[in-house]
Amino acid sequence: MFVVYYRVNIDNIKLKKLDEWNSCRRQAARWYQERLGRNEKIILPHVPDGRNHVYHLYVIRVPERDRILKELGAHSISAGLHYPVPLHLQTAYNGFGYQKGDLPVTESVANSILSLPMFPHITEDMVDYVCGKLNALVNTSNS
Repeated sequence: MFVVYYRVNIDNIKLKKLDEWNSCRRQAARWYQERLGRNEKIILPHVPDGRNHVYHLYVIRVPERDRILKELGAHSISAGLHYPVPLHLQTAYNGFGYQKGDLPVTESVANSILSLPMFPHITEDMVDYVCGKLNALVNTSNS
């Protein structure tokens, strides 16, 4: 006797939602753009004309990133750092001989990027809360 197990492939179920979820993320990105776009201290993602972005992550640049990240966390906002170490400084690329300071623009960007909450079911009220706190924190920065 043997038993046949039927396994549902969760990925295939999720794929059916992909277009809808990408649309929801684009809407959330528009909300972020509207609420943060006038703040000169925040650099937002740029999407070239004729291109679409799915906003798997919504990554911005801010002054005093580490302070802002900590203070957002104190307000229950789960911002993140997805690529804090520049590529040329990662262990896998040691063989190329790059040292800290060799690519100052890249290093500056890596030290200022911050991923804001982004998921298909984020609400406009949630984005309002994040943006309100973020604008206040950035506007009190020393930069």
